[in-house]
Amino acid sequence: MEEEIGVVKSIDGMTARVLVSRKASCCESCEKDVCDVPEEGVETEAINAVGASVGQKVKIVMKSYSYFKGAMLIYVLPVFALIIGAVLGKVYLPAYFPKTDSDLLAAAGGFLLFFISLLPLKILSSGMNKKTEYKPVIESIIAEGKNG
Repeated sequence: MEEEIGVVKSIDGMTARVLVSRKASCCESCEKDVCDVPEEGVETEAINAVGASVGQKVKIVMKSYSYFKGAMLIYVLPVFALIIGAVLGKVYLPAYFPKTDSDLLAAAGGFLLFFISLLPLKILSSGMNKKTEYKPVIESIIAEGKNG
């Protein structure tokens, strides 16, 4: 499980907006201009399972399988679509465009299927945002108040 420490910024029903500070190890080894995590941290939405209040320091966790399932959908599906589209473009498109280079048709088929695969991803990701199993959960309150 991924664990992060953050401060509750706001509460909205059963969810809370938590400001997660960047880890010290995040940018010790990289240049300050390269690190894309803002100095103040990143705000995320988490399920408020412990009833934390605004200003409390909390530990949030995200299940690893949820993280990897999302990553597989976002990164692997478009890559497979690109490869399959390239193969299909190389094999089938020359019959329809005989004077065009087959490598160019392979690239066109790959990119076409790649962009088409982004539409179902958009629909799936909006559905995943609504499911609680894909959201981080506040597991415990570490400290009271803003200074923790």
